[in-house]
Amino acid sequence: MAGDLPYRHCAGIVLLDGRGGIFAAQRIDMPGAWQMPQGGIDKGESPRQAALRELQEEIGTARARIVAETAGWLTYDLPPELLGKALKGRYRGQKQKWFAMAFEGSDADIDIHGVPHPEFDAWRWMAPDAILAAIVPFKRDVYDAVFAEFAALIGSASAR
Repeated sequence: MAGDLPYRHCAGIVLLDGRGGIFAAQRIDMPGAWQMPQGGIDKGESPRQAALRELQEEIGTARARIVAETAGWLTYDLPPELLGKALKGRYRGQKQKWFAMAFEGSDADIDIHGVPHPEFDAWRWMAPDAILAAIVPFKRDVYDAVFAEFAALIGSASAR
């Protein structure tokens, strides 16, 4: 079944606070599951445009600039128990282009509750290892690859 389904094209965001932290938020629909902002690429939209739109839609701010993007696309497959349920049942997983963004605002500019369709109920600046420990297991390899590719930008992030 999974092999018959396509991947959903998606843009992901590694939002850097300039002090070694990376934005991560807890999903409303999966308590305990934290992730970085990401979302589908709309028809006629570039991955870069999607990343900037998703930043605004998911965390309520546009106060960031793109500083890097992954060289290629990264994919993950949904585990068998989520096939036909997650991603509206139409996809086997996601094919993602990731963007590192420098946050140019203050914490007060982030408003995960004031967006039209909230996806998160909590957020914080985290170190890569803390995010990897909190992400759902089937996304961990992608996150690990993204952190490796952006290692020079992330530096030695530490949780705060």
